[in-house]
Amino acid sequence: MSSNASAKTPLRHVVLFSFKDEASTEAVDKVVADFGKLPGQIPGIVSYEWGTNVSPEGLNDGFTHCFTLTFAGKEERDGYLVHPAHEAFVKTLGSCLKRSLVLDYLAQS
Repeated sequence: MSSNASAKTPLRHVVLFSFKDEASTEAVDKVVADFGKLPGQIPGIVSYEWGTNVSPEGLNDGFTHCFTLTFAGKEERDGYLVHPAHEAFVKTLGSCLKRSLVLDYLAQS
């Protein structure tokens, strides 16, 4: 990393979702679409990607969907967590979400 004091280490915010067995395909698709709207609504998100589990190992423990957001640093992530658009999105998950797992890390290379 540069010796520049303003340089930040990117922060990755990884979210895993496991949906209830009774959750409809439409409900799951709506969650995915709504999550995908957050980067356009919340400043500080540098990149966003998502996908579904394709691992043949069988170690996903019921988690099927992974979302990864990159922030310039902790401050931007902290702003995202309390942003009204994020809080509103989280409130919509109760009807179809079984479990979630969130892990944040400072990117190393």
